[in-house]
Amino acid sequence: MQYVRFRDPAGSIRNGILEGNLVKFSNVSYQLDEIDLLAPVEPSKIICVGKNYADHAAEMDSEVPDSLMLFIKTPNTIADPNTTVTVLGGKERIDHEGELAIVIGQQCRFVSEENAMDVVAGYTAANDLSNRDDQFQEQNWVRGKAFDSSLPLGPAMVDKEDVPENASVVVRVNGEIRQEGSIDQLIYSIPVIIAEITEYITLEQGDVIITGTPAGVGPLNDGDVVEVDIEGIPTLKNTIRIPE
Repeated sequence: MQYVRFRDPAGSIRNGILEGNLVKFSNVSYQLDEIDLLAPVEPSKIICVGKNYADHAAEMDSEVPDSLMLFIKTPNTIADPNTTVTVLGGKERIDHEGELAIVIGQQCRFVSEENAMDVVAGYTAANDLSNRDDQFQEQNWVRGKAFDSSLPLGPAMVDKEDVPENASVVVRVNGEIRQEGSIDQLIYSIPVIIAEITEYITLEQGDVIITGTPAGVGPLNDGDVVEVDIEGIPTLKNTIRIPE
């Protein structure tokens, strides 16, 4: 099943089910062109895993980390699907990074690897837009990763059973494939990620974990259309605006 948040024609924000080109809420159905899809959840925090694909670590001239590499994006980074995303101007390089996103289904702390999947509500797609100019000039990556609208998310959350263990992750820019991998290439698996994070941090219902990106990250230009296509999840699509 595909779960969405949307703004209906009257301006009210609803939760619904996406079935083809219809969004169903209670006993009402809307065509997609009648409503505005929103990010499927409103997380209190987004925990991010860095360099979790060996080929991406290599393209960044970095060793594979010997422990889970974590950083945080804040709620201001969330951008809705099918929108024009305005990123930072005056930068040499804003990159795309398509990723599988885990949505947490309940408050949790000290979750074991064995029980980790029990706290997963589902999956969605994410694009971890990254400001390379500033990312490596600071230790905590606030300017590089947590700028406004730097995490397009959605368009739907799907049941975890709907995403295969070897689901493909493909990123296209203006129709051209830029990134291609699969989630079975993750260095640290989803249960390992959840267990490690919850050793330190309480996760709340609706919180998001993004799991890392495969090789092929690259710069975006004003007007580029970016699609993150993860097997089992509707395609996340956004247009990039870079102000002068």
